[in-house]
Formats: sequence, structure tokens, C-alpha cells
Amino acid sequence: MSGTQTDRLQELLTGLRLVKTAVELPKLLQDAGKKDMSHADFLEEVLSRETTAKGERQTLVRTTMARLPFHKSLESFDFKQQPSLDPKAIKELATGRFIANAENALLLGPPGVGKTHLAVGLGLKACAQGYRTTFTTAAALIGNLQRAQTEGRLEERLKQLVQPKLLIVDEIGYLPIDRTGANLFFQLVSRRYERGSLLVTSNQSLSAWGDVFGDRLIATAILDRLLHHSTIVNIKGESYRLKEKRKAGLLTRSEPYTQSAPAGGA
Repeated sequence: MSGTQTDRLQELLTGLRLVKTAVELPKLLQDAGKKDMSHADFLEEVLSRETTAKGERQTLVRTTMARLPFHKSLESFDFKQQPSLDPKAIKELATGRFIANAENALLLGPPGVGKTHLAVGLGLKACAQGYRTTFTTAAALIGNLQRAQTEGRLEERLKQLVQPKLLIVDEIGYLPIDRTGANLFFQLVSRRYERGSLLVTSNQSLSAWGDVFGDRLIATAILDRLLHHSTIVNIKGESYRLKEKRKAGLLTRSEPYTQSAPAGGA
């Protein structure tokens, strides 16, 4: 095939936004000639490659829009370091079925056991599966809602936060939430109830959420909606960071972290 015709084909492909095929066309044509491919086989090869490339671009866009704090896959999580964690529970969440069914997931455990890593890994899976995903810390979320309320944009912001199929809220319980913040979070949970999935991480047992939100009635109402359709994953272990310090001889205490109540207690 002449270079001029190849150029014309590349221009047509670019006009159709078939970017990957336009770039790789000369090599594709060369390979097709060597393999003596039929027209149908060549067309199938081209469309298959372009479909894959399009999916990868869309995943990249969703991943960027998710604003994940870092990119760590589930495959890189060391389950052997957390024997209390059931890998089957995480693998089930990774299928995305809980998102398709607008269910929730709660990852509970002391600081440093990998909750955020798991949440990010599940977020990456969700993006790859085509689900719009948003990541935020609890503190940032509450602050955002409070600013929106002050500026008279609360309804607008709540509508925006309902749109993602998966909303990841990290670190509930690390900082106290006042009654106003608790009410705002309750409104968000209510808006998303049976419409979109929440993936929540917390270093506090569920029985302590009354203290976290500064009001046991509001905490109960929040948990009522979160737990109705949910998967709870408890992680009971020592912080990865503390383990590394212990290996380096920087810690000698056998129990550097204690929890007043087991994670996941009602």
C-alpha cells in the first residue's frame, strides 16, 4: 500500500478518533500482509485493539477524577501480614458486585493495618470496571459540606456527591466531628442510600461512633443506613509501620497500640 494511501487512512482514522489505530496502522498493515489475513480478520484485529485502547483511556480518566491519594493495587497488598483479614471478603468486594447493587463496605481496624491501601485498591478496581469513583477523607468531606452550607450551596454539593457510583470516605474517627458535621454526613448517607455505594474506613469500633459523631442518635441513624446493605471487614493487627520499626530495633514494647473495643462491635 502506498505511503499516500496510508497517510489518507491515518487522517481518516484520526478524524474518527481512532488514535491508537492511526498511529499503529503502518505496522498493522505490514503484519496483516505477512500473516495473509482476511479483510474480516484484519478489521476484527483493528477494532479489538482500538476498543481495548479506548477502555484504557476511559479507565485513566476515571482514575484521575477519583483523586486517589496514591495508587496501590489489591495485588500488592500483603495478606500474610494481616492473618485476621479474610482475602475472600476483599476478593468479593473487588468483583464490584456491591457497587452494582448500591451496597456499602466498611473496613474497620486500628491505624496502620492497611485500610486505606485496601480502599484505594478497591477504588482502582471500580475505575477499571467502569464505575465513577470519588475518594475523600472524612475531615475533608465534612469541611467541604460545611463550606457549601455556609455559602448556600449545600443542595448543589450533595447532588454532586450522589453522582459517583462509589464514594470512598477514609479515616472516620481520626478526628472528632461536631453535631453540625454529623448532621451533614447523615444527609449525604441518606441521599446515597440504595442509590450509590459508600466504602468507609474507620479506626473506631461501631460502638464508638456515637462519640465520633458527638451524638448517639445521629450515629445510630447513620449506621442504620450504612449497615442495611453492607459488608463489614474487620482487621485486627499491628501497624505495618510499627512492625518495620520493631524489626529495626526502634521499638521494644510488645503492644504499642491498644483498642478499647474490638473493631466492628455494635
